[in-house]
Amino acid sequence: MIFLAVVAALFAGYGTAYLASEDVRYISRAGMEETRILQSREPIGDLVASRETDPAVRHSLRLVLQTRNYAARLGLNAKETYTTYADVGRDTLLLVLQAAPRDCICPYTWKYPIVGRIPYKGFFDFAVARRSADQMSSRGYDVYLRPSSAFSTLGWFNDPLLSTALSRDSVELAALVFHEIAHNTLYVKSATPFNESYAQFVGYRSAQSFFIERGDTARARQAADRWHDEMVLGEFYQDLVARLEQLYASEPDSAALEAGRAEAGAWARQQLDGSVGARLRTLRFGAAADRPVNNARLIGATIYRTRLDLFERWYQRHDRDIRSSVAALGELMDGVEGDSAFGRLEQAAGK
Repeated sequence: MIFLAVVAALFAGYGTAYLASEDVRYISRAGMEETRILQSREPIGDLVASRETDPAVRHSLRLVLQTRNYAARLGLNAKETYTTYADVGRDTLLLVLQAAPRDCICPYTWKYPIVGRIPYKGFFDFAVARRSADQMSSRGYDVYLRPSSAFSTLGWFNDPLLSTALSRDSVELAALVFHEIAHNTLYVKSATPFNESYAQFVGYRSAQSFFIERGDTARARQAADRWHDEMVLGEFYQDLVARLEQLYASEPDSAALEAGRAEAGAWARQQLDGSVGARLRTLRFGAAADRPVNNARLIGATIYRTRLDLFERWYQRHDRDIRSSVAALGELMDGVEGDSAFGRLEQAAGK
């Protein structure tokens, strides 16, 4: 889930500064978009009950409610997550920009009011997004500009389920709901990779359990296979990052840097075309395997796929039961912050 670090309250009172400051114009646009979305919210329960709701939308929203109910039975804290729905009127909600130096897998960060620095910037204005990406690229950064179908106001408002999420199939939609509710249930301070990887684990394993109970073995298998693919990709990206970090640590000159990145890219393509690609059950890379090394893209990919093997080992140690796994993990992480979360999980999960 992408966190948009501005909300409607932030753009009130800026006055004439709007014309003088690009940052203020950015905040104002985001605030207005957030206000529009919040004003269009409708209770999902009402939409499911209404005969005027499009049947396909009603089906998806009913699944969301059923998933929320099941999450509560698993001991997850649903709060008000996805109790309302908003139609944003387009396929792509916003574009998200990430950047990183070409010789370091370390994110460029942007500073925002209230939340401080975060490693991405979301744009509702697509032209401004592309212009900002071009500017970062001209400064020598690797850049990654991608579409996002959702964002969060970090608890400032009751964020609705957005219409852009309904393009997902039933398994991915259920996993999304479990993923976001997982964040309500356990949050480790200053540990973004841990929090997102944990939520990926909860999302797919909970979806598997949900569909098993409904007697839908095909979708249960799809959820399990999707989680399997996430773990395979997690291992792949971990190996690729290790290769690049070794290259960057040698402080190569520009020619050696580009040669080393090209070599790492060739290795990655070979893996995706070969042993890694052969292990994937639901994903296919195809021409995407020809992408050159991009540190910003790698950072985005690894945030959600860091040490997924630890969460799977934890799951196996708890009799493959997602409810007991989540409850025990919450107890294990009591008082933990930052990178020590993975260390504690590794010690507790065993071999």
